[in-house]
Amino acid sequence: MNKKLTWRSKLSFGMGAFGKDLVYAIVSTYFMKYLTDVRLVDPMFVAVLFMAARIWDAFNDPFMGMVVDNTRSKWGKFRPWILLGTILNAFVLVGLYFDVDLPAWQYAVYVGIMYLLWGMTYTIMDIPYWSMVPALTDDENERSQISAIPRFFASMAWLVVGSGGLYIVKYFGGEDQILGFSRFAIAVALVFIVTILITVTQVKERVVATAGTGEKTSVKRMVKVLVQNDQVLVVLGIALFFNMAYQLSNSFALYYFEYVCGVKEALYATYTGVAGFAQMGALFVFPMISQKIDKKIMFAVSSLLPVVGFIALLILGYTLPENIILTGVCSAIINIGIGFMLVLVTVVLAEAVDYGEFKMGTRNESIIFSTQTFVVKFAGAFSGFVAAAGLKVIGFVPNVEQSAATLMGMRIIMIALPAILSVLCLVVYKRGYKLNAEFYHHIIAVLRGEESRGEDE
Repeated sequence: MNKKLTWRSKLSFGMGAFGKDLVYAIVSTYFMKYLTDVRLVDPMFVAVLFMAARIWDAFNDPFMGMVVDNTRSKWGKFRPWILLGTILNAFVLVGLYFDVDLPAWQYAVYVGIMYLLWGMTYTIMDIPYWSMVPALTDDENERSQISAIPRFFASMAWLVVGSGGLYIVKYFGGEDQILGFSRFAIAVALVFIVTILITVTQVKERVVATAGTGEKTSVKRMVKVLVQNDQVLVVLGIALFFNMAYQLSNSFALYYFEYVCGVKEALYATYTGVAGFAQMGALFVFPMISQKIDKKIMFAVSSLLPVVGFIALLILGYTLPENIILTGVCSAIINIGIGFMLVLVTVVLAEAVDYGEFKMGTRNESIIFSTQTFVVKFAGAFSGFVAAAGLKVIGFVPNVEQSAATLMGMRIIMIALPAILSVLCLVVYKRGYKLNAEFYHHIIAVLRGEESRGEDE
């Protein structure tokens, strides 16, 4: 049994999530609209770019997980990569929004290369960061805390970027949006580096494999870890549908409130601001609630609350589209569920790491957590592709009043699709996840040497 983690370590780990999610939020929230409405790039090019980048990540991310699992250094196997990836990604982020004066086709080539590099360098940092969760503690209650705290900081980052981003851009650039976004990206990059430095200097891994220590992970082993650990595949399905729903609604919200509701800054700031506080509140109470409420119930609540909120938002869009208070209420309902699910996905993936060691004898945190990084980025590509291609299909024209058919298409993209995807999260969990409390406690006891395996295991 490991000693309890100090609050200094827990908060230092969370600070890293604040910086890295500032980066992810500025790209996920604004980059598509920056390209289509500011740079006037064709939406279909954006759709293809986002999807191509994530197809590349399908090969890139698991290999990064293998590299991290094979790392041996005095700083452990996670922190060197977290620091390197942060520095590289910060520079690429600045380049992504840099005010380059190029002809249209040359700018398309430039932004395509930079976006691919952004995804790759984010992988270098993100996979080892989340892979540290099961390496920090094997205590179930502490695991809930150490999963919730970085998500809390991440929600703070999304709150800053979502509710304040448009105002920050205007402050930095005035009417020059390109300059505003460029300076915003520089500020985010600097905060990113500082917060990650806090993480890598104050947090150390504490749980190591009980079997197979020192064994190098090969490509064959990597494939075996991902294929034979059936619970990883289940969690992957849950995380995929959840992140698709979450990121699609996030990435399309700017379009929805500007063109469907007719009020961009105030409604969008309210929606994202309330979202941030709702998620942080859910993350704050999750460790306490999870000790009293069964995980099955938590999954049901987390999956169905967003559905209720999206239905209410749809009705509101027809009846009182400019009502700020009711828009905030809808956002709160949606994002309390999202906040719970953010922690649940991390918790069950960490449990899948323990299950993999129990089943196969080696501990492969980074390979398993690389699936989460890939899912998050693939979901971002999915949301970007659906949103960008959807704009093309429904006849969207930037900066003008939209037709009735186009507005209906926007409602489907913003509300109907995320609601359906949220329901699918619960379906996958109920049908596939088998690490109930009794079985999981047995797994931990076996790994600690406190119990022996059953004859049929």
